[in-house]
Amino acid sequence: MKIASFMSFVLLASSLLFGQSSTSSNGSTGDTSQIADQIKALQAAMAEQQKQLEALQRQLAEQKNPAPQVVNASLNTAGTADANAVQADVQKPKESPLSFRIGGTDFTPGGFVDFTNIFRTTNTQSAVSTAFNAIPYSNTAQGQMTEFRSSGQYSRFNLKINGKYAENKFTGYIEADFNGNDAANVFVTTNPHTFRLRLFYLQLARGKWEFTAGQAWGLLTPNKVGVGASPADLDTTIATDGNIMTGVMYSRDAQLRVAWNPNDKFGWALAVANPQQITTTAVAFPAAFPIGPVVDGSVTPGVPNLIPDITTKIAWDTNRTGKNLHLEVGGVITSAQIATPSPGAPATGPFTNESKIGYGGFGGVGFSLTKKFRVLAHGMYGDGVGRYYIGFGPQFVVVPIAVTPTTFTAEPSLVHAGSGYGGFEWLAGANTQIGAYYGGIYYGRNAFQDVTATTVVKPIIGYGGIGSAGSNNRAIQQGEFVLAQTLWKNPQYGAVVLVSDSSYVTRAPWFHTAIAPKNAHMFMTKIDFKYVIP
Repeated sequence: MKIASFMSFVLLASSLLFGQSSTSSNGSTGDTSQIADQIKALQAAMAEQQKQLEALQRQLAEQKNPAPQVVNASLNTAGTADANAVQADVQKPKESPLSFRIGGTDFTPGGFVDFTNIFRTTNTQSAVSTAFNAIPYSNTAQGQMTEFRSSGQYSRFNLKINGKYAENKFTGYIEADFNGNDAANVFVTTNPHTFRLRLFYLQLARGKWEFTAGQAWGLLTPNKVGVGASPADLDTTIATDGNIMTGVMYSRDAQLRVAWNPNDKFGWALAVANPQQITTTAVAFPAAFPIGPVVDGSVTPGVPNLIPDITTKIAWDTNRTGKNLHLEVGGVITSAQIATPSPGAPATGPFTNESKIGYGGFGGVGFSLTKKFRVLAHGMYGDGVGRYYIGFGPQFVVVPIAVTPTTFTAEPSLVHAGSGYGGFEWLAGANTQIGAYYGGIYYGRNAFQDVTATTVVKPIIGYGGIGSAGSNNRAIQQGEFVLAQTLWKNPQYGAVVLVSDSSYVTRAPWFHTAIAPKNAHMFMTKIDFKYVIP
């Protein structure tokens, strides 16, 4: 149609020109009015053609830069699109070549295939998650033997779901690996590692507010930026161990979190999370106390919990001088409870209920000295917060208060505990990353005589007392060096990464005999091959 209009314009112009020339050569009257009409017709045709050319140019420009398409537009009472509820679906690059869209929702799979090779100088009986709290002493057979194992159980899958409805942005995230509760014969012939849930939460963001519900990283887990729950926001080192490293405090539990981010510098969050009171098998209890399923939450999932754990944190981020700075500080409230029956009728009561509330504080800093070199340090201390240190120590012990022929009174007593780590991370090259860290965990002594014992000499019970077992750890320390080298990467096909992770670990008990070693030592190295999904 455009070509036909253009040809009409050419024919009209030719006829006018040749017609005028012919009249003049024949010496005709040369009616000036007729010539004027023809000129006006030519000008009108040129103006029309100019409009068509401008329309064609606009059409070509729109094809190169398409305007946002209006989707999911709600209608108001007048039947027209409400401008406040219109969602602009602007075309943008995919987060991953594997991303796909269903309706207005994006689905992005991720994860990595992991092949870990582990060498330890002692036999910890661990796989990819090292039991730092149970490194064997040199006066045991396990402390004299090395161990080597290969495993693919730390391979991981995740799926992120993003969408938007009006002013509401929602994110769903699920993550799982094979580091679950394995059978005792898991390394015999076949390696049927158990698939387990790591994270599964839904997040809704609207304006300055963000709501998270489900199983997510606990709020006391150190952040690299903000107060968010996304794994990319956390500052948990580049270590490859399933238990990360000694000194890193964290949790992954069911929770409801509310965050307020008034600007890109300040963030505040409050979380109500699943509790779990634990004592571990290292604690010695009063002789008259019926342990049962009441206290040892490290092996019994159904222990009684008084209230949810409550955590809050504020964070401040700035990049004023081109160097990223993150500061955070927060606190946690936890609890423990027990019920003690009278000695005359331990099965039916009467019972005395006692409980305690514990408090802890935490904080940290991350600072980029350059664009490629950053330092970090995080720590936590409090009463009854020991379960957040990879569950390596008790939250509380049971103290006998009074005992008579008909009554027995006891109460929980919280254990002081502290944890911390620091180090640096250096992007040494385009494909080389280095991390060096040092961390430690401390559990305080909480020991006393057992007044309920029938022996003449009352034994010392609780945690860390004279004569306590070697499992009553006072301190666990670890120094670690990680070198991650990207061997190959392609934005369409992923990356192959080789990680060398070496560390030296010590643990010291509260009590040891004169002939027993003062502490346990272990050197561990991991060679980890990863194929990371794009």
